[in-house]
Parts: sequence; C-alpha cells; structure tokens
Amino acid sequence: MRQLLPLLLLTVGMCLPLKSHGEVKYITTEQFKQQVFNYRKDTTWNYLGKRPCVIDFYTTWCGPCKRLAPIMETLSEKYKGKVVFYKADTEQERELAYVFQIASIPQVLYVPKTGQPMLLKGLYPQENIEQIIEEFLLGKKPAEKKQ
Repeated sequence: MRQLLPLLLLTVGMCLPLKSHGEVKYITTEQFKQQVFNYRKDTTWNYLGKRPCVIDFYTTWCGPCKRLAPIMETLSEKYKGKVVFYKADTEQERELAYVFQIASIPQVLYVPKTGQPMLLKGLYPQENIEQIIEEFLLGKKPAEKKQ
C-alpha cells in the first residue's frame, strides 16, 4: 500500500485542472511584421494590434532576462485580455534586434494602441513595470500616495 500511495497521488495530481495562466507568446520577426508593425512597409509607426502589447527582448543565457521571465508571466495573467505579452529571442530574431538596435538585454518595448512605443533597457522591479503598463499602456492616472 505504501508503494502505491505516491503513484496514486501522482495520478490524481495529473488529473486535476491546471490553473489558467496568462500567456507570454514567443514572436518571430515575420509575426512581428504581421501583428505589431511592418517596418518594411510603413516608414512611420503604425501599430497593427488590437490591444496594447509588451515585448521582452531577451536571450536564453542572460541572467537578468531569466529574472524578468516570471515577472512577465505574472503580469500576463494579471492583464489577461487587456495587454498582449510577447518574447523575442534576440539571437534567433537578429533582424528584429537590429531594427530596434538591441545592443544590451533585457530590453522591453511597451506599445500602446495609439501613439509611439517606448523602449526601456534593463531589469525593472515588477511594481515599476505594472506602473508603466497602467499609466503608459492603459492610460490610467497614477494613484495618489497616502501620507
């Protein structure tokens, strides 16, 4: 019986529904041109998406990029249905990295529905990223600080 218990627990655990998470989608250069901005066709910024988006430019070996990944996953759940989250591997998508002049990583591109995008270098705390999403992408006014 003791030998069967771990197997039984594993089987039951596999049958339980998984918690639904937001999604960070991997984006290629071609997908970027179709879903975000076709820089070969347009000379001025013209966002093609229906919802604001966040694009994390990263590489697999980058330490700060690895620390940013779970933050993006958490935020993709929090803003599910409001903001689209993408990841672009700069070593795989060299053309895209060249277009945005990604020389250091991580860099995050914040793209509002209308207006110009904003590209920020470095790893920011989750609270700062949330503030950028709330104010820059979703147009919410900053919350007043309590004294």
